[in-house]
Amino acid sequence: MISFPNCKINLGLNILKKRNDGYHDLETVFFPVRLYDAVEIVAAGNKTKLSTSGIAVGSLADNLCLKAFHLLKKDYPQIPESDIHLHKTIPPGAGLGGGSADAAFMLLLLNKKFKLDIPEKKIYLYALQLGSDCPFFLLNKACFATGRGEILQPLTLSLSGYKIILIYPALHINTAGAFAVIKPRIPEKNVEEIVSQPIEKWKDGLKNDFENFVFKNYPQVKEIKEALYKAGAVYASMSGSGSTVFGIFKKNSIAHYPLKPGYFIRTIDLE
Repeated sequence: MISFPNCKINLGLNILKKRNDGYHDLETVFFPVRLYDAVEIVAAGNKTKLSTSGIAVGSLADNLCLKAFHLLKKDYPQIPESDIHLHKTIPPGAGLGGGSADAAFMLLLLNKKFKLDIPEKKIYLYALQLGSDCPFFLLNKACFATGRGEILQPLTLSLSGYKIILIYPALHINTAGAFAVIKPRIPEKNVEEIVSQPIEKWKDGLKNDFENFVFKNYPQVKEIKEALYKAGAVYASMSGSGSTVFGIFKKNSIAHYPLKPGYFIRTIDLE
């Protein structure tokens, strides 16, 4: 059985305060984007193995697909040992949530394939153990996210008539370093309020708090955002903690922007 996890972008990202548990309270809007990985699982009967293709991933032992499998198997030992194959199209560590999507879709895949009948609320709790943004991919629709990113309020937000250009410069950002220098704040308007306005008004108000750190330490990321605006983007921002930058363009527009060797670039229509 096979499924196709998609990525997400962050429309705005505000760090509100540091919590006693070491995490940060934040607010953002998660928006699904049609760039897909593929995850396949086949009952094997011997030892569970993970193989990969496409874009290279890190340590297989630390892969969230495998962690999702073992998390469920611990409570549902009837799940047979399996061969898992992950084909990566979403760049890892790019601020697009690809690993979290893979994990969430693996939970759903296991539940369906092996007829586990796990209730939605319980699947949500498993997803949360794997990552703060994993629960979003169970809903997989535009959501205003608060808390660690796990408190989700679905939104009526359509970007039909627009396309998105994703540019990932193959830079891995030190997220811990970024969190260390960010000064938490409560903005005058929250992300949900700004996103409810016409997209033409987002540029001045919709911010990503990670950008100051990333732009200072990785100036080529700032250059990408500037290039997207020069190319005619209605709105451009870094996604998550980076380093992917996206530009939202009117669907029928023709965007000209400089291409650099080694950059991952995709143009995708938005629904």
